[in-house]
Amino acid sequence: MIRAKVFSAVLAALLFCGSAAILAAQGAQTPPAANLVAANTTTAVPSATRSPQPQLVQRNSRYVIQREDELLLTFPLTPELNQTVTVQPDGYINLQNAVSVHAQGLTVPELVDALQKAYVGTLHNPIIEVDLKDFQKPFFTVSGQVGNPGKYDLRSDITIAEALAIAGGMKPTAKTQVLLFHRTSSGLLETRKVNMKDILRGKHQDEDASIQPGDMIYVPEKFITSFDKYLPYSLTGGTFITPVP
Repeated sequence: MIRAKVFSAVLAALLFCGSAAILAAQGAQTPPAANLVAANTTTAVPSATRSPQPQLVQRNSRYVIQREDELLLTFPLTPELNQTVTVQPDGYINLQNAVSVHAQGLTVPELVDALQKAYVGTLHNPIIEVDLKDFQKPFFTVSGQVGNPGKYDLRSDITIAEALAIAGGMKPTAKTQVLLFHRTSSGLLETRKVNMKDILRGKHQDEDASIQPGDMIYVPEKFITSFDKYLPYSLTGGTFITPVP
């Protein structure tokens, strides 16, 4: 009788331990309901409500080589290859003892890399230095109702009002509405309308934007009520074609 009771107690203990082990295994594989709700909530957040990813902004961008630029190529270890080259109308430069390299649109460090690849069959680990001997100077253009319309060198940081003064000021027939055209990297002109009357009266000084290289200021004779924010541009001798009101 005693043996039967002991056997029953041992069997019950074994069954309890087995059930506990099974429940523990299931708990390790299946996350709690609260965790499931949290996971689903995180996944279901719309992309519009998420924090935007930070965008990299390029500052102090390097000069981009243009046609007709004159470059001095120096080879410190092989000075006999030192040469001065001019960027051709097709964008290429002709090299001594190497194939031509397309230089237009490259920065100086990028051109150095291209030259090292061009001379890899002639020189072992070529060391090349590139200097801008003569290059396209920054400029801006003023057209329309000003005293001296034309193209001017951009020698310092100036605003729209200062650029108009350099161009001889606005004529009596000019409207105080001025259009600023800024060339973008996508092949378009970004158009901005500026009220010079307010600026000259000391109002909205933040609208007196700084001039960037290649910008054009257009002073119309009549008010332009509507215009496209972005326009295709065309270059003739380095000068923007005057927009038609």
